[in-house]
Order: sequence, then structure tokens, then C-alpha cells
Amino acid sequence: MFKGLSPIVYGGREVWPLVEGGKGVSATNHASSGAWAAAGGIGTVSAVNADSYDENGNVIRQVYPQDTRRERHEQLIQYGIDGGVAQVQQAYEIANGQGAININVLWEMGGAQAVLEGVLERTKGMVTGVTCGAGMPYKLAEIAARFNVHYLPIISSARAFRALWKRSYHKVADLMAAVVYEDPWLAGGHNGLSNAEDPRAPEDPYPRVKALRETMRKEGVSEDVPIVMAGGVWFLREWNDWIDNPELGKIAFQFGTRPLLTHESPIPQEWKEKLRTLDEGDVLLHKFSPTGFYSSAVKTPFLYDLMHRSDRQIPVFKRNEEEGTEPLADSGKAKSMWVKPEDKQKANGWMAQGFTEALKTPDGTAVFVTPDSRDEIRKDQQDCMGCLSHCGFSSWKDHDDYTTGRLADPRSFCIQKTLQDIAHGGSPDDNLMFAGHAAYRFKQDPFYSNNFTPTVKELVDRILTGD
Repeated sequence: MFKGLSPIVYGGREVWPLVEGGKGVSATNHASSGAWAAAGGIGTVSAVNADSYDENGNVIRQVYPQDTRRERHEQLIQYGIDGGVAQVQQAYEIANGQGAININVLWEMGGAQAVLEGVLERTKGMVTGVTCGAGMPYKLAEIAARFNVHYLPIISSARAFRALWKRSYHKVADLMAAVVYEDPWLAGGHNGLSNAEDPRAPEDPYPRVKALRETMRKEGVSEDVPIVMAGGVWFLREWNDWIDNPELGKIAFQFGTRPLLTHESPIPQEWKEKLRTLDEGDVLLHKFSPTGFYSSAVKTPFLYDLMHRSDRQIPVFKRNEEEGTEPLADSGKAKSMWVKPEDKQKANGWMAQGFTEALKTPDGTAVFVTPDSRDEIRKDQQDCMGCLSHCGFSSWKDHDDYTTGRLADPRSFCIQKTLQDIAHGGSPDDNLMFAGHAAYRFKQDPFYSNNFTPTVKELVDRILTGD
């Protein structure tokens, strides 16, 4: 039998320990997060490239006509602040004093600190807490203290939490409202897998969360600070043993994937319909993201193209760098790429299929693409607006000399372009479609049968029953 949840005190009021995941570029906005808060939970506005609106309420599309990346980057920061403020203000109105409104930022997004500070400056009294992951956001506590908001670090191991606590968070312990444990094998979007962890060998979250609580206790963190389990959460009855468990302490639950399929969810209808068709295994944990992090996304033609592009890859050398190598071709840029005879044979096969363009990677290899694909890759790299603090695809860095110093990587993609496109009507097949690994359950869960789409309130009520 499902034990049921008890409310927790957060931001001075009782709320359900149910957190809406703050899903990236325009996939969580005021409508969904405001409704989640109105239902008594903690709604989360995504402050990552959030939409802003004109005087008629139409989305202002983010365009970058500036000549330089630095100028485009400044424009991106302004879009981010204006959009984050617009989303928070509207979510706060919809919540109408119920639940709480958080904002979510990725520390590795370009200009993260400037965007976060800009949004908080203009939304005082509306934001209860800031969730932040994708990197090691040491400055998060300091920023929270300056604006007197709570903060909720997103981590994937006890070790990561300990590093943050020792370096920074212990100084602002009273404002740390919760610690979000995001399972690196189950969550959607970017995942915090470390180099010591095997992406092909998922670990049971229970021992990892138990270790996190033990670390928190050892460091003197209050027992009132809940751990939020994020990633893979669908039916709460499946987490019955976690509720009121003295080993784990106070637990809350985050839902990222399920709120995508609601009336208030801002994602396009075609994306919602695609979610209903997924089978187990249709979400891939991969490392094509320009952030350098692993991430989880639906296997669409867009993702398959990246997989096949990396499959068409061989080592390349300079002249006389490696014994037994020969020029890839007799003319053009390929003449300067020296390869082993067996790899030249592979390359000739790919070129015969139309993948005639060899593009160098930062790892001493070349990938083979069509001329059209080459042109798109180069244009996207040139159009970079600095949406990440470090971008592998374009070699942008948002500080110091504004370059990572590495060759731009054609095995990756412009993440800003594709996430904006899918969120504003672009086909899921042609774009990166983030989702958690439990997304296949839309197809199996009777709640969604006969094409039923719940409101956020209906979803929260359903979750509270254990289903």
C-alpha cells in the first residue's frame, strides 16, 4: 500500500514535496510552472534562453544579426534576462500565492551568472529558490545570499556535493533549501556522469542517495534539508521504501518528463504526440553535446545522424608524422591528411556513398559528411552566439580570450539552434529531443490511454495517489 506524502515547509509555506523539473530552452515556462505551484507543488521556470513576449503576447523570436560572437553573446544574455523575468512574473501570477516558484539555470550556459543575477534583480519576492546544475556552481550560494533566495544544487554523487559544500555552500547553509540528486543514468537532458562511472552500467540510486545523506550528516547539514530524487520517477508507489525512511531522511521527488504531456506544457503538439509512441530503449545516453557532458535524448533521425557521422571517422596525420601513411587524396585539403591504407579504403567507400567532405576533429581524426552537411556545420559554427560557457562545437568560451583553444568539433552540433527550433514548432525528427529514460511509460500508463492529456492539476492529483 502506498504510504502517501506529507507536505513540507518551503519558503515559509506548506507545499507538496513534488518538484517540477526545469527543462531547458522553453520546455518549461510560466504556464506549466505556475500551474504546478497552483496545485500545491514547487513549479520551476526554466531560465535557460526563456521566451519573452511583445505587447500582443507573441513570442519574440531570438535572432542574432550582430557581426561578432561577443556582440551576439551580449544579445543572448539580454534575451535570457528579459525572458526569465517575463516567465517568472507570469508564473507568479498563475500560482496566486500557492506552492512556490523556483527558477532553473545551467551553470555551463553562456553568461549564466549575468542571466541569473539579472532575473533575480527584477523579480524580487517572486522566486523562492534557484536550482542549478550542469557544472560545479560554487558561486550559487553567494548569489542566493545577495538576493535572499533559497538555492538547490543539482548533483549526481555525494562526492560532488561534498566538494561544493567544502568550498562554498557551508558559508550559506541556512539558504540551502534542498539537494537535488539527479540520477545520471535515468534523467533527461544533460547528465552528471563522472569519468569514473560507466555510462553502460547504471547504478541503483538508493545506495548513492544514502551515501549523499551520510555525507550531508557528516558535514552538519540540517535534517530539515530534503534530498530531491530526480530522474526515473514515475509512480510514487514504486518509491514507497524511500518515504519516511530514516536512512535517507526527508525526501522529495522531481518530475521532469511527465509534465511534458499536459495541457499547460508549452512544447508543440507534435512533440507531445511523439512522446506517446516511445518504447523502452528509445532514449539514448550519448556524448554528442557541445557541453562535453553526457546527455539523454530520444533516438530521432537527428540523433542517428550524429551517431552515423561519428561512425564515419578515421585517424588522420600530418606528413611524416606516422609511418606507413599516405595522402587521403591527390588534391584539395584532403591532400594534407595522411591516413593508413586500411583507413583510406574505408574513406573511399564513404566518399563513394556521397560523404565526400572530410572534416578534422580536435582528437586527430576526420569525419566524413555530405557537402550539404558540411555547409550547415560551418554556417552553424560561424553563427555561434555563445550560448555555452565552453562550446566544443564552435570553440567559443564566454570569458578571457573567448576561445577554448581547441579545434571546433564537427561531431557535435549547435545546441541553441536545435532546442529553440523544437520548442517553437520544429519537427522532433529534425532536432534534439530531450527526455528522461522513463518516457516510454507514456505508452504503457493507462492514465494516458485514448490520447488523454491531463491538466497539471490532474497530473499532480494523480501523482499524489501513488500513480
